[in-house]
Amino acid sequence: MISSTLHSETVNKLSTFEKDILEGLESTPKRLSSKYFYDDEGSKLFQIIMNLPEYYLTRSEYEIFESYKENLYKQFSKNTKTFNLIELGAGDGLKTQVLLSHFVNQMLPFTYLPIDISAEALYQLKERFNKTIPSLNFEGIEGEYFEALAQLKTKTNFSKEEENTRNIVLFLGSNIGNFGNEQSLNFLKQLAQNLNQDDYLLLGFDLKKHPQIIQTAYNDANGITKAFNLNLLKRINREVKANFNIEKFDFYSTYIPETGEVRSYIVSNAKQEVVLKKLNKTIHFEWGETIHTEISRKYSAFQMKEIAAQAGFEFVESYTDCKGYFMDMLLKVK
Repeated sequence: MISSTLHSETVNKLSTFEKDILEGLESTPKRLSSKYFYDDEGSKLFQIIMNLPEYYLTRSEYEIFESYKENLYKQFSKNTKTFNLIELGAGDGLKTQVLLSHFVNQMLPFTYLPIDISAEALYQLKERFNKTIPSLNFEGIEGEYFEALAQLKTKTNFSKEEENTRNIVLFLGSNIGNFGNEQSLNFLKQLAQNLNQDDYLLLGFDLKKHPQIIQTAYNDANGITKAFNLNLLKRINREVKANFNIEKFDFYSTYIPETGEVRSYIVSNAKQEVVLKKLNKTIHFEWGETIHTEISRKYSAFQMKEIAAQAGFEFVESYTDCKGYFMDMLLKVK
């Protein structure tokens, strides 16, 4: 809970970012949300991470799309006159471009609808695809995932009131792994509720494998993942007028095979105090104290089928890279 030393009227004036930072740093144990990693510098660092030799996830899913783009097109276009390809959090669109480039060369028309809370991210994505796939029918939607999906469902041209139109949601890049088990189930349930019967979900997730392969992917030799995590402290310094000394903090991650969880932490290298000047708060750290920043969960194919079934989806088909590191699973709303 946010400290009672802040008057309620002061708390109400705080931005969501400021409230979350304060609540997280005053919690026991301390925590910060990974959704705040992605300021300009954080986004640049993550682009570097995706190209690291240790970080296999992006390459694996890219390989899947290159190998199965025709198979996916046949599934998406089966028994329909057109379809809407709705992507949740498209990022830079590098992997999705493999599918889009292939699909626009086919006979069946379709619309690409990326949903993102950031208008700037959608603008950058549109600029990219205007250059690389100029004939793409692009309709970006700014907003929260479920709010946008609910609006799409009620519109005639995105619902079953228009005959032979299918909605296909892409949730790629192992984003589902950032949720806990219960959160994953609830997320997929909400997704199913905001889609029509026989609509599809293409869900990307990282598979369980040798623990060392996973461990190395989240703690690279060049320290880019460390810099990515510590950049969040720099953001707090800038936006909350804090005085985190970055040299006094470290990064630690661990993989737990039994639960399939990679857990990432920022670690205090000293007993110290950090002042959040804008919030008029002082945060105390013990030596070795951690700030939990992220969970990245790995699944077996069986586990994901079970979760999807509970959420209201039925299994259609699955696709893996040549090493069996990653999976994209095609699911249909029951």
